[in-house]
Amino acid sequence: MSSRVSEFTGRNPRPFTKRVNRSIPDPVIIFIALYLSCSVGSWALSGFTFSTPGPGGEPVEHTIRNMLSDHGIRWMFENLLLNNWLAFGEGVLGMTLICLLGIGVAEESGLLTAIIKRASRRINHRWLPILLVFLGIISSIASDVGYLVLIPLAGLLYAGLEKNPLIGMGAAFAGVSAGCSANFIPVTPADVIIGVNTRLFAENQAVPFVRSSGEHLNAFTMHYWFNCLSVLVLTLVGGLVTQLILAPKYNRQKWIVPRSLSAKSFYPDPCEREGMQWALAGLIISSGLLLWLIQRPLSGYYDVDGSLSRPWLNNLVLLTTLTFVICGVCYGTGTGRFSRTADIVNAMTRQMNVAGYILVLTFFCYNFLSLLSYSGMGIWFSWIGVVFLKYLGLETWPVLLIIGFIFITAVINLFVGGMSSKWMVFGPVFVPMLYQVNADLTPDFVSAAYRVGDSSTNIVTPMMTYAGVILAMMRKYCPSMGPGDMVSLMWPYAVAFLLVWSALLISFFVMEWPLGF
Repeated sequence: MSSRVSEFTGRNPRPFTKRVNRSIPDPVIIFIALYLSCSVGSWALSGFTFSTPGPGGEPVEHTIRNMLSDHGIRWMFENLLLNNWLAFGEGVLGMTLICLLGIGVAEESGLLTAIIKRASRRINHRWLPILLVFLGIISSIASDVGYLVLIPLAGLLYAGLEKNPLIGMGAAFAGVSAGCSANFIPVTPADVIIGVNTRLFAENQAVPFVRSSGEHLNAFTMHYWFNCLSVLVLTLVGGLVTQLILAPKYNRQKWIVPRSLSAKSFYPDPCEREGMQWALAGLIISSGLLLWLIQRPLSGYYDVDGSLSRPWLNNLVLLTTLTFVICGVCYGTGTGRFSRTADIVNAMTRQMNVAGYILVLTFFCYNFLSLLSYSGMGIWFSWIGVVFLKYLGLETWPVLLIIGFIFITAVINLFVGGMSSKWMVFGPVFVPMLYQVNADLTPDFVSAAYRVGDSSTNIVTPMMTYAGVILAMMRKYCPSMGPGDMVSLMWPYAVAFLLVWSALLISFFVMEWPLGF
């Protein structure tokens, strides 16, 4: 493996990045400020009455409630813990934590890491860029694995081929972060967080939770077909960007391979190979169990009113979690990482420790959303937006509305990180507002547009959680590399993903294809 010297200019806008970081408050602080602002706004607009179109087109009157009155303050305290937080959205917090629990067991056992290692070794180097983007997209279900294992592994694989490691790291980074909303695996944490909350945003303002054909949406799988096709499209686009743009440019650059780096730690050992056999047995067991559950206790049946009910579809979160737990436990047992039941419990506990921020964020977020709905301020904000967009004559241009929303989300994502926290702010306003402007903009399309815009620019913003970590990894090969250099490396992926992914969503809209089931 040849030793090379970096040729980067060393431009480093870190002081500016630090100032930007300091100027943007944490989402928790933002929701506290929004809670206070909404309370004051409800006091200022107390008693204000306005009307919006109902589900059948009839006018529905709304009145702003004063949340700083005795009744309003009493409502805040009586509903603070249970109704407005723990029971918000029929327990959406619990579903999110359960989903993370199953993925956590598989991640803590080492199963997800081993899968990435084995897949990365069994491929012709000509197909390596496409494979790295694909693995990055799939690994986004457990982001730590993608960021901390796949990206450094990609650098080593390219270094072993005597090619600039930044090319492989860029391809993997694009898949993990820019394609994080796409996956073949249903009921990912993103599906749960966005899907369930989209349903709540719609129901709170009397927006039908149905697709344009009138069929009811399933919160967990309403984007599944779109996500599956997105994986294939983004994999191809990411591979082409790597081959046609990054490789010609960065193969001319010089780089180094530190002696401290060793490829051995990224290759499966005999213990991991044995664990994979156990995991395969676990997959067979879990598949048989799921098949039995779907065909027997959770099989579909017709209600007394003649409508078809599918319990298995409503329990996809638990079924997916069960699969991850069984496969993770089998793998951990096979490798010896789980030698007693306490090890499995500890793995679950460590994952719940990671979820601590979710508890803090949702406490303030869900209380704000409940206040927004109960006071009538949420409907009022949507009503103002509807009036403005109709004044511009955009109700007959739904494609422009989709493009505009994607663009707004992509730009805001450059300055405010966190997929779920931004959706908690955008969703209550844009889901009802865009539907009322044009009824073809159903909740599934609005939330899909958000996912496209939010994901595509993750790789070019310093606000992304792992931006500093990725930069440190790249500096091992190019010591003088700065944040500006990393943006220069990744912006072709961001632009290509944003344009192609947006075009894909618009194609679904124009052709009236269902985004999911």
